[in-house]
Amino acid sequence: MILETFPVGPLQCNCTVLGDEAAGEAIVIDPGDEIDRIHRRLVAHNLKLKQILITHAHIDHIGGALKLKRLTGAPILLNENDLALLEMMHEQAAWLGIPTPATAPPDETLADGQRVGLDSFPAQVIHTPGHTQGSVCVHFVPLKMIFAGDTLFAGSIGRTDLPGGNYDQILDSIRARLLSLPDETKVVPGHGSVTSIGAERRANPFLLP
Repeated sequence: MILETFPVGPLQCNCTVLGDEAAGEAIVIDPGDEIDRIHRRLVAHNLKLKQILITHAHIDHIGGALKLKRLTGAPILLNENDLALLEMMHEQAAWLGIPTPATAPPDETLADGQRVGLDSFPAQVIHTPGHTQGSVCVHFVPLKMIFAGDTLFAGSIGRTDLPGGNYDQILDSIRARLLSLPDETKVVPGHGSVTSIGAERRANPFLLP
């Protein structure tokens, strides 16, 4: 298995390349920026990109997806509830004072319960609205790992003061859909350091009783 997570772009979004070297295939999660760098990693490992998975449609997570698709031919998958945010890319770029990236509607949706990933490393989509209405997490059960986007962070949760955000909803998503996972499940958030479900259950101040 090839697993590389590294921050990209001005907001340091965690982008992940997950590859099966035996099959020569990979997926990329949240290619928000620095697409040439991401593409170089795929080429270095001789991997064909099969899917581009977007946890939610904020610019720092989706800004480079179309460029990566054009380089590789891989489809973009995004939950349909975030299409409104995709159409606001110019406004999102203005918030950060950066150029508006080229975007396009996704090739497929990321629906709750959907199977994604690679044959050797399958994953299940968990819809976790609250940070945005289309926020999803990608759960690799055999790897005991979940890519949480901006829903859950080490010691924090995603902000809910942007369009599509809802504080009560994100807490419900985390408590009902993520804290039900085993404590040893590794959590790779959209920004910052890796944590675990157990650590957040015990010490995250937003989730304590």
